[in-house]
Amino acid sequence: MLLLIVGVFISFASQSAFAQRDKNINRSYFKQLGEELPTPNVYRAGSGAPGHQYWQQKVDYKIQLTLDDEKQRITGQETITYHNNSPDVLDYFWVQLDQNMRAKDSDTYKTSTGTLNEKNTLRGIAYITGNSDFEGGFNIEAVTTTDGKALSHTINRTMMRVDLPTSLKPNEKYSFQIKWNYNIQDQLKYGGRSGYEYFEKDGNYLYEIAQFFPRMAVYDDVNGWLHKQFLGRGEFALEFGDYEVEMTVPADHILGATGVLQNPDEVLTATQKERWEKAQSSDVPVVIVTQDEATKAEKSKAKGTKTWKFKADNVRDFAFASSRKFIWDAMSVKMPNGKNVMAMSYYPKEGNPLWGQYSTEVVAHTLEVYSKHTIDYPYPVAISVHGPVWGMEYPMICFNGGRPEEDGTYSSRIKYAMISVIIHEVGHNFFPMIINSDERHWTWMDEGLNTFMQFITEQEWQRDYPSRRGDAKNIVDYMKGSKAGIMPIMTNSESIPQFGNNAYGKPATALNILRETIMGRELFDHAFKEYSKRWAFKHPKPADFFRSMEDASGTDLDWFWWGWFYTTDHVDISIEDVTFFEPNSLSAAVETTKEEEALSITQQRNKTAIAKTRLERRPQLADFYNSYDDRMTEADAKRNYEDYLSGLTDEERNFIKQNPYFYQIDFKNMGGLVMPVIIEFTYEDGSKEVQKIPAEVWRMNNEQFSKVFMTKKKVTSILLDPELETADTDTYNNSYPRIEVPTRFELYRRGNYSSPNPMQMQKKKKN
Repeated sequence: MLLLIVGVFISFASQSAFAQRDKNINRSYFKQLGEELPTPNVYRAGSGAPGHQYWQQKVDYKIQLTLDDEKQRITGQETITYHNNSPDVLDYFWVQLDQNMRAKDSDTYKTSTGTLNEKNTLRGIAYITGNSDFEGGFNIEAVTTTDGKALSHTINRTMMRVDLPTSLKPNEKYSFQIKWNYNIQDQLKYGGRSGYEYFEKDGNYLYEIAQFFPRMAVYDDVNGWLHKQFLGRGEFALEFGDYEVEMTVPADHILGATGVLQNPDEVLTATQKERWEKAQSSDVPVVIVTQDEATKAEKSKAKGTKTWKFKADNVRDFAFASSRKFIWDAMSVKMPNGKNVMAMSYYPKEGNPLWGQYSTEVVAHTLEVYSKHTIDYPYPVAISVHGPVWGMEYPMICFNGGRPEEDGTYSSRIKYAMISVIIHEVGHNFFPMIINSDERHWTWMDEGLNTFMQFITEQEWQRDYPSRRGDAKNIVDYMKGSKAGIMPIMTNSESIPQFGNNAYGKPATALNILRETIMGRELFDHAFKEYSKRWAFKHPKPADFFRSMEDASGTDLDWFWWGWFYTTDHVDISIEDVTFFEPNSLSAAVETTKEEEALSITQQRNKTAIAKTRLERRPQLADFYNSYDDRMTEADAKRNYEDYLSGLTDEERNFIKQNPYFYQIDFKNMGGLVMPVIIEFTYEDGSKEVQKIPAEVWRMNNEQFSKVFMTKKKVTSILLDPELETADTDTYNNSYPRIEVPTRFELYRRGNYSSPNPMQMQKKKKN
């Protein structure tokens, strides 16, 4: 116990519980991001909002295509109208040819790397050797003016430059045409964000079709033409525009697509139209095409074709799904602004009962929660499709996985994976389909923000929802891993080793920590919503997000962006030393009279080893000090204490009477990331108290600091981050005294294990 003497002179004695540490190390985590962020200008303001001269291009498409169900092939033609809203004169266009990443000579195959294992799939061998047997890629048949004259064009892998006959000046528009075809890949064999699934039992195909047409590249104030090659990971950067699309498919196919169906009388039966009308005023799913009707269509296989016509305004892309296997259900969802949106699902019978029970309800739930936290969902429909693609997003439509066993049972893992992927992909309508960030460069701006919103939406679906990402504790293993396999979040999409953790998990966790631990929900939610409102239907960059969050919350977060987004440091704050101080009270003074110095080991053994000391043999050698006891009596201690109190002021005497306790805690930043310090004190009476110290406590020294805490009760233990909300990677050094946590292991036999399916086991018991 240490005494803190209150008076004109204050003396301290210290007794370390842990070893001393290096001092005066400063890594300047609190420097401003002036050098990292671009200079604000008339296009992008320092507040993070669009500048007063912000502009973006507009591209309109009129597309006609045919889906060949015999050859699994798309043939199409399009008229593109490009509106030059920039202040620049354009002499050529850049067009994205994303299907060319599947061409046999693509850079995707040439640059693929990997190793062979003892067991390898044909797909895996083809990928790592670059020898695909699939004839992929666009076949560009013609690039012409609207009156049929050939336009000079040059194909550079996944990009095509189209040379204009005359320069396109600001505020002018230009239309041209492209004809093309390509083969649709077997998605389960070759992978990808679209493709077909073949159902061998009934001999039918299910198509999920995207990136099916040449699309204009973005031209903006930051990059000019954004024509970075598509290698397969960094997704898309696209301009907004209006679409009119006509899709000719087998006559018995049911088709769902971006936008609003324009010719229901030509493609739907009277019964289907009646059910559709009912669904538009129903707050529960209404089945428009039943499972019995879909099963009947699987067997009949009509020979003719139908053309489905869709129109979509102010979207950045277009996708569709088509199959005779589709069951179709829909319901109406009321947005906060009073507008009704149709939530819909298309799925084969193989998806039931899971899809019929959950999909459309999950779509509706996602629209409601995201609208609350961002902007009201502005489009007329939102669709979830079940097919071969596990999870991929497009405006108003997304492709999702999660299929029950053939007997209709499913594991909890499949159930929640399905719900989560639907939330995630429907959520992408907001990021990046509306808040239109550049996916090719910055995956985290849509995947990270969307995964964060997915976490919030999951938790509003079910209180004990088993979310994979969002909670701080779930990112710890990644954060403490080998730095060789970790890149900063601010890394280009094509250069990230651990893509899921880096672009999805870490930014989502960072935002949740901002919301729950650093800013608080009120400040965070307002700022996040403000960012969403500012950049809806525009092209935000990372700096626009960082600046908007600070501007709308009144919070300097540069230290946070720097640590979490620009470095690979992790959170590991350690309690190094704890020193207890107590004011010089009467009880403390009296206690000193009772202390007796312990005998050393030598002194103890000499009691028997030495029969008599010289002093004991010759008592005449004794003097005053041999009999003097330098320890105070209790009466002496009380008298001295009264003398001490008489020299204090009234304020100092009142302070002493409160008998407070003081704890100096020395903290060390072992992981690099500066974070708020959350401390839980446990007292002698069993009660607990939590104190939160803002991250700015590290501003003078990023490596270590000491802080004194005053308590009214005696502390028995101290714990850092008791709710595991900062992603601290080493909880052992979070406690004082240290708490030993056993590392658990499990005995197992080698073998093939599948996910537990209690539903299936219960069904087997009944049978």
